[in-house]
Amino acid sequence: MPSRVAAPVLLAILGLGCTPHELPADGPVPPEPPTPPTIVVPDRPPVAALFFGLKAAVLAIVVEAVIRIGRKTLRNRLLLAIAALAFAAIFLFGVPFPLIVLGAGLAGLIGSRLMPHAFAAPALRSDEAGNRTVFDGMQARGELGHARPSLARALRVLLTCVTLWAAPLIALAALFGRRSVFVEEGALFSKAAMVTFGGAYAVLAYIAQSAVETYGWLQPGEMVDGLGLAETTPGPLIMVVQFVGFLGASRAPGDLSPMLAGVLGSLITVWVTFVPCFLWIFLGAPYVEALRGSRVLHAALSAITAAVVGVVLNLSVWFGLHVLFREVTEVRLGLVHLLVPRWPTVDLAAAALAGAAMVAMLRFKLSPPPVLAASALLGALYTLLLP
Repeated sequence: MPSRVAAPVLLAILGLGCTPHELPADGPVPPEPPTPPTIVVPDRPPVAALFFGLKAAVLAIVVEAVIRIGRKTLRNRLLLAIAALAFAAIFLFGVPFPLIVLGAGLAGLIGSRLMPHAFAAPALRSDEAGNRTVFDGMQARGELGHARPSLARALRVLLTCVTLWAAPLIALAALFGRRSVFVEEGALFSKAAMVTFGGAYAVLAYIAQSAVETYGWLQPGEMVDGLGLAETTPGPLIMVVQFVGFLGASRAPGDLSPMLAGVLGSLITVWVTFVPCFLWIFLGAPYVEALRGSRVLHAALSAITAAVVGVVLNLSVWFGLHVLFREVTEVRLGLVHLLVPRWPTVDLAAAALAGAAMVAMLRFKLSPPPVLAASALLGALYTLLLP
């Protein structure tokens, strides 16, 4: 964990940081999010060269994730339709990820009544002793008495975790104001932790949408750099939220130094990302076995997982546009907003690297580490050796 917390600070030292400027913590909200200063990558040519290849490989990794999740999840046309609607909602209309999760869950609940065959649960296999799982055997032997659901225990867990979760945010609001960047980051990443359905890539799409379009903490190219950085180590989600938390806070430091503000933003980001997860674990664990056979819950989660496929597809399209094209503009047509690339700015070298990485992963089934290493090396050679 300490190395991951220090990652954004290391980025600033390597030259991936920028000289942040101060923004007022209070005052009227501007109609459009502020345009943050760009991370100055060219000041460190070797780092920029490595990132060129990494981003192409990450595009292949995200595409592979879409295909893998889709094959496991989209078992019929209804689930495929839910995925398509989720993609259209977030890509064309900018609907926030939490609303997509809520809508998909409701669709699953309704669908379990109207079309139960579309959400049929997979059959469970029994072991030799007749118990379906280890937990079934422990329960049959009376070994799980301590884990029985209890209202008193649930209230204790809820009070403890909510206090730990909210106390730092209340303190930051008292010190820096309710509209400070630290409180905004705490609120954003708390919401992200509440809807971590579908793994890191689904949440990263929501974080990218919020950090770039809603709050204006980062520019699209910088978010792409953050996603590229994240895939170089285990735990891509925590790496990206650290990246966003550090840069967002360092660019609105208030009375603090930019570096101190960035570190504080990183710390609050880690805290509100992890504490809600422990809340769900300790609060929900006693009820897991009781709910495991619920067809209604299975239908809701199946619909949410299908929607996640569309959300991750949105991330891959968004990421691909910003990797393969040097210029991407946003066109608004009423409620619809489209990302339109300028075709003369296509980066053929990035396209070739991304294509090679996709072939390596989809055709030859190579794992991400060698693909990332090879792409980074080829990207560095191309960037440093060719004009």
